[in-house]
Amino acid sequence: MEYLTIKELILASEGQLVSKCNEETVVNDIVIDSRKASEDNAFVAIVGENLDGHNFINLAINQGCKTIIKNKDNNIEIENKEINVIEVDNTEIALGDIARFYKNKFEIPFIAVTGSVGKTTTRDMVHSTISAKYNSLKNVGNLNNQFGVPLTLFNLNKEHECAVIEMGMSGFNEIEYLANIVNPQIGIISNIGYSHVEHLGSREGIFKAKMEITTNFDENSLLIVNGDDDCLKTLKNQDLVYKLRTFGFEKDNDIYCESFEMNEESINFVAIVDGKKEEFFIPTVGKHNIYNAMAAILVGINLNMTIEEIKNGLKNFQCTKNRLDIIKRDNITIIDSVYNASIDSMSAALNILGRYETRRVAILGDMFEMGEFAEFGHRQVGKAALGNVDVVISIGDDSKFIIKELKENNMSSENLYYFATKEEAIENLDKIIKENDTILVKASRGMHLEKVVEHLNK
Repeated sequence: MEYLTIKELILASEGQLVSKCNEETVVNDIVIDSRKASEDNAFVAIVGENLDGHNFINLAINQGCKTIIKNKDNNIEIENKEINVIEVDNTEIALGDIARFYKNKFEIPFIAVTGSVGKTTTRDMVHSTISAKYNSLKNVGNLNNQFGVPLTLFNLNKEHECAVIEMGMSGFNEIEYLANIVNPQIGIISNIGYSHVEHLGSREGIFKAKMEITTNFDENSLLIVNGDDDCLKTLKNQDLVYKLRTFGFEKDNDIYCESFEMNEESINFVAIVDGKKEEFFIPTVGKHNIYNAMAAILVGINLNMTIEEIKNGLKNFQCTKNRLDIIKRDNITIIDSVYNASIDSMSAALNILGRYETRRVAILGDMFEMGEFAEFGHRQVGKAALGNVDVVISIGDDSKFIIKELKENNMSSENLYYFATKEEAIENLDKIIKENDTILVKASRGMHLEKVVEHLNK
């Protein structure tokens, strides 16, 4: 972060200064974690589901913090009177308002990324690609919500020439809120799947929520979408106020993949770009990552990068941890994809497992937020496993439907295992896993199957 003055914090948050201080005092960071509070930053007391930041104001002050932003309806007694206290109606909204104010100091391209599956990998590929030419910012880890996006924007400094901001959501109006903070010039939607269908009711609802990324778009804005996706491809026939570019394997897209070769660690693919064949290399696996790469190619073209610069950027791509990390041990290979799961990402990971010539073991846990689609979704995963696995170990309440689907499709019960908890599964893994197995581990984040990966990795 460069800096903001107390006067600017008051202006941005529409707050009121309730203590005596110098309005020209500057802060060099905004934090919502009191443990990170220090003399030169401002602590915003967020009211969360489990914790109320107001209870940690005095802790932040004791660590040297001189600027506090709090809700005016909270009457906490502040022990140190020699600090800046700004009161606002709602600290969560104030955090976003301050982020928007700070972001507007930078006249650089902002690229927003969302989608049901692959948005983090798409973000990372776009960032890797444009970093071949531009100094670029991106979210760290999964900071993609109403708190993470503002905190990401506070990392902007005068050296940055671009920013790639991932936007997550679980319900309506959440991406709209983030889009109003970031106001991106370029938006990317990787696909429309079933993630968060419990809250949004249907894929059509998910599509509507993802399209909130175009909030504030005009004739100078660009939306980049997966033109093979049955929901997103409907945009091709619409009269839009913004520009649309599409990518995919189908030939009616603006760029499309003509062919590809995949080994255990990388992909070479040929794409038709502006009517010309171009060969690209990405150091990761999975057909779905070709889609992600093509989105990045379109961003690079829009930012006036040469094809060679784009190719060099993709070569340097590094995937965020726990998303198809391939761990090779002396006696087994582990495909660690425990960060999250959906029907599409499960199917993609199983297709990757299916390419191995060793015995293929899939350890699959529950997919969350499926609601009434839970049985349908897990049975779809079972269908995707057919032909791609030799052994399936399922864990959790809903993953029993994976096993049921496989049994109904005549997969041998001797190769199917169901455990209610990961602890049960771990206790039995050593009896099931054999030397030279290739093992996929995947589930929703809340299943915490990283514990399974840790056990396998010993």
